[in-house]
Amino acid sequence: MKSIRVAVAAAAVGIALTACSSPMQAGAAAVVGSERISTSQLTADAESYKAALKRNNLDETALGVPVTQYVLQRLADISAARQFMARRNVQVTDKEIDAKLQDPGQYQNPEINLLALGVAPTYAREYARTAVGMAKLQQSAGQGGTDQLRKEFATIKTTFSPRFGVVNAQPSQENPALFVDAGRFGKAASQQAQQQQQG
Repeated sequence: MKSIRVAVAAAAVGIALTACSSPMQAGAAAVVGSERISTSQLTADAESYKAALKRNNLDETALGVPVTQYVLQRLADISAARQFMARRNVQVTDKEIDAKLQDPGQYQNPEINLLALGVAPTYAREYARTAVGMAKLQQSAGQGGTDQLRKEFATIKTTFSPRFGVVNAQPSQENPALFVDAGRFGKAASQQAQQQQQG
């Protein structure tokens, strides 16, 4: 699952660039554009994801990040994509969703492939719908329109609850986590400032 860690880090970069600070709604794990991801939804989806990992004899520690962060990241991606598709009036059929869910992908097994992407059974259909829809948008935009598409997508801002810590602005393979501890981050920043003053 080493490649999963790289994918998590790459996806976290996209979220870190759009994450911003603003007042959070009570009980929200994140607010994405006009949609709210509740803490209870996150908890239920994370439990569903853990159960699916266990069912497939997969170790959650291989993800390299806490399951809750992995699931929250995917839920935020799906929410932003859903809103973007609505803005662009992109339609996806049930047949297209079914085909996407049957795609064996990199791991030659549809369910394991979805789990590698951070998709729990509880939101697999919604993930498939947005994946197909975003692919349609990219295809219709062509090479020339991709930058404009990215800029427009970036206008859908994501705000995470501060209780998770601060967004990891520079995720890497060594530290792919979506969040870093706010206390340690502050401590590291103050130590660096002291070192610069001494130098």
